[in-house]
Amino acid sequence: MLIPKMVKRVGMDKTLLLEQMITALEETHQGAVEAALRAYNTATNDENVAENQYDTLALEASYLAHGQAQRVAECEADILAFKKIDMAADTEKKVVTLGCLIQLIDEDDNNRYVFFAPSAGGLKIRFDDKDIIVVTPTSPLGEALIGRELHDDVNVHIGSQIINYEIALIS
Repeated sequence: MLIPKMVKRVGMDKTLLLEQMITALEETHQGAVEAALRAYNTATNDENVAENQYDTLALEASYLAHGQAQRVAECEADILAFKKIDMAADTEKKVVTLGCLIQLIDEDDNNRYVFFAPSAGGLKIRFDDKDIIVVTPTSPLGEALIGRELHDDVNVHIGSQIINYEIALIS
């Protein structure tokens, strides 16, 4: 078990944290919508009609438009998933579940804050002077965290590297 020199408690309002995450997801969604519209306009522009069998600009643009439309749908699903997270539960939790804010301490006493969410893994925001990263159950860290308890040791395998953490706080 890792013994932290000093555990700094996370005294943040998780409802505000969730609102900020949803705002960041909405900004990502808006960017995806704009990119999808540009790709659609490019794909349907009369200037991009194929002049011969080797002219693939319109076909490539249509593939891009389709991919951008899928990205918009993914963003919408992420926003919906975050809006369904129940923040009314206890502030101090005993077990890592979806919607938890988790403080991890590594072997060098460095703090890392993660928000355990159903989607949008990798989203990083700055909140209450802390960098918080969204982790999903399907990520290596998420797989290591799910169902773990306060003060458990967590070993995360990323490639050939093993990173060790202690769960200092679950809220």
